[in-house]
Amino acid sequence: MTTSNGLDRRNLLRGGVTAAALAALGPLDALSARTAGAAPLAKLPASPDYGPLHPVKDHTTGLELLRLPRGFEYLSYGWTGDLMSDGIRTPGAHDGMAAFRRTDGTVALVRNHERGGYTGAFTTPAYNPAAAGGTTTLVFDPDAGRFTDSWASLGGTIRNCAGGPTPWGTWLTCEETTEVGPDGTRHGYVFEVPHTGKGDPRPLRQMGRFSHEAVAVDPGSGIVYLTEDATPSGLYRYLPHTRGELAAGGVLQMLVVPTADGSSYATYGDGTGTEYRDLTWVTIDNPDYAPGQTRPALQGAAKGAAVFRRLEGAWWGNDRVYVVSTSGGPAGQGQVFEYDPAAERMRVLFASPDAAVLNNPDNICVSPRGGIVLCEDGSSGEYLHGLTTDGVIFPFALNQVVIPAGGVPGKTVAAGDYSGSEWCGSTFEPRTGNWLFVNAQSPGITFAITGPWRTGSL
Repeated sequence: MTTSNGLDRRNLLRGGVTAAALAALGPLDALSARTAGAAPLAKLPASPDYGPLHPVKDHTTGLELLRLPRGFEYLSYGWTGDLMSDGIRTPGAHDGMAAFRRTDGTVALVRNHERGGYTGAFTTPAYNPAAAGGTTTLVFDPDAGRFTDSWASLGGTIRNCAGGPTPWGTWLTCEETTEVGPDGTRHGYVFEVPHTGKGDPRPLRQMGRFSHEAVAVDPGSGIVYLTEDATPSGLYRYLPHTRGELAAGGVLQMLVVPTADGSSYATYGDGTGTEYRDLTWVTIDNPDYAPGQTRPALQGAAKGAAVFRRLEGAWWGNDRVYVVSTSGGPAGQGQVFEYDPAAERMRVLFASPDAAVLNNPDNICVSPRGGIVLCEDGSSGEYLHGLTTDGVIFPFALNQVVIPAGGVPGKTVAAGDYSGSEWCGSTFEPRTGNWLFVNAQSPGITFAITGPWRTGSL
């Protein structure tokens, strides 16, 4: 078959999926079946299950910071500038996050801070004592519905954007940059932070130096899948020499979509239902590249690896890896890919046909009930969207954060309209799935949302 760039692509189906392929590819098949080759979708004004959005007061401040379906409620915590339990003030630019069970029944949240600059690390241990990014950790009691503890857990990094949880209870925090600090320290690495304490300031260099965004870990094999926020970017996997011991070394590889002549295939404009089969991987020979050398995505492309447009969010769920291209697809408004490692197949689960349907998704998570939550990072109206198991996309929450003149008692955040801030770090409480945690990056707030989840598909 001939694609839009004139290359024959072996075993690739465009514009739809077969019944056999649907049966093989998992619980969100109806989404692809409903939208493949169809007319552009109109976003539903509300979930058919949860209902329309309404202003809801924050249990912490009394302000109407979010719009949610009726029956849902929330509290806020960990605002920028709040004192943590260790006496350090909460850094700003909240971003990626994941939740972990603790032995006492509470939940630990490890949270990124996408801070740039070299104004000094906010805590130790620090990779680069001058760098301003890092992670903090929060503890939440899901039965009592309250946060109980917080501390700084890693410092000295730059632009900690997303990352991902591991099956062995750590958070992999990713630097979304390849800059070199004033003292010559290279950035652009992944670091590991246990949910129980402080992180390891040693970079996982064999996982590559590039503009890291997110990771998803296969709990069976321990393979780590990585995304890169750049164009062209690659979809990578890290094969550790020993499962669960990432610092002990491994091999970094990049995904190949087969083409007739062995050249690199670009996924940039592919729409909903596009399927890629017989996938393979090529090894990146110089993952920890130095300034002036060829970056990993271009090394991989030279070997025939596929390239993507701004890969960002990644999450493991439903025995699949879900990956977001923020500006991919026919309309340039975003793609959600689903990769099946057992079958070595991947498809475009959803490509936004228009900004009014989905405007540049970023972070992603999968609920315990199988549905997908997408964090929007667009230009107008910042929504959390749901993608359901029966093929419906809908808004679940709307950012309405406005800090009144005079501010909020006990908070250092300045007055202003923050409703244009992106959503980040969506993650469900892992024990029962009764709480969704998510961040508003600016002014920097963490929300805990609960309600009648089981009446819908999230």
